[in-house]
Amino acid sequence: MTGTGRVRPAAATGTAGPAAPVPPGGGGRRALAGRIGSTQVIYLALAGVMLVGWVLVAFDGGNFLTLETVVGIQQRSAALGIVAVGQTLAILVGSLDLSVAYLISLTSLVAAEIMAGQDGGIVPGVAAVLAVSALIGLVNGLVITRLHVHAFIATLGTALIVKGVVDHLYDGPAGSVPESFQRLGYDRIGPVPVSALLWAAVAVAVWFLLRRTRLGYRIYAVGGDEEVARLSGVRTGRIVVAAHVLCSVCAGVAGLLLASRLGAGAPTVGTDGGYDLESIAAVVLGGTALAGGRGGVVGTVGGVLLLAVLDSVFNQLEVNAFFKDVVRGVVIVAAVAVYARRTARRRSR
Repeated sequence: MTGTGRVRPAAATGTAGPAAPVPPGGGGRRALAGRIGSTQVIYLALAGVMLVGWVLVAFDGGNFLTLETVVGIQQRSAALGIVAVGQTLAILVGSLDLSVAYLISLTSLVAAEIMAGQDGGIVPGVAAVLAVSALIGLVNGLVITRLHVHAFIATLGTALIVKGVVDHLYDGPAGSVPESFQRLGYDRIGPVPVSALLWAAVAVAVWFLLRRTRLGYRIYAVGGDEEVARLSGVRTGRIVVAAHVLCSVCAGVAGLLLASRLGAGAPTVGTDGGYDLESIAAVVLGGTALAGGRGGVVGTVGGVLLLAVLDSVFNQLEVNAFFKDVVRGVVIVAAVAVYARRTARRRSR
């Protein structure tokens, strides 16, 4: 704990303690591995996938690195990226959120119903979405901290409740958003889609929160060791609740983005996109530990981009859906195995 009362764990400040002595023989390779962090690994993997994709598409007679492809990758990754940034907060604190997919569907409907195709409904619609999202995040956090229900069960239960409400009230698309709001999903500034700028803004805001605020330091502290954080004076329950509220708000923002693309709300837009498991996969690919306390937004951005590039390569090669899922599963398992091995190696040294 510092003089300002901030908990500064090693994962949050970038400090790793004194360097361990390098054993004789093979020291160069181990030293290099020690200098390459989880964030660098995901971006090296991203560069490798792009190179392999370019070669495969070229052999197939196509051109992978075109402006259309780059724009498409940005647009496809924006909604997942926003959700994954929020999921990063939940996982860093040692939790997770399985309700985000159904929350996205609900918030897209709330936005479209309130906006009702009128420009004057944009502000009330956005405000309602943020309020509903924060409320669901608050419920998730309180169930976890006050009722001591495991995050997996708590957020799954919330997901089923939201699903039941949506299924009861809607059997298809509903409401509409005005054309001015649809520009959020389709407009570009040069080669950069507005949706990608929204994702970047959310990512930078959460990065700043994690690295430059007291709440961010305490998220790392609680995820690293909740009991130690509690003994250090951190109100761990409040930190878990705050992380879940912010995670749900990010899901709500993604719901707004998808409503702008569809022009209406859809009761299956979140589940069809698989944003619950996809967001967790992106966070894990980015090097954030599922146990919490280690990782960050920069790695998550790389994980999202890796999944988006894989999808783009598969689409251009017209790979069937089954093979897509197999390859994505192999990539995720391989990434977790690499991170686990690196962590075990650090501990052994």
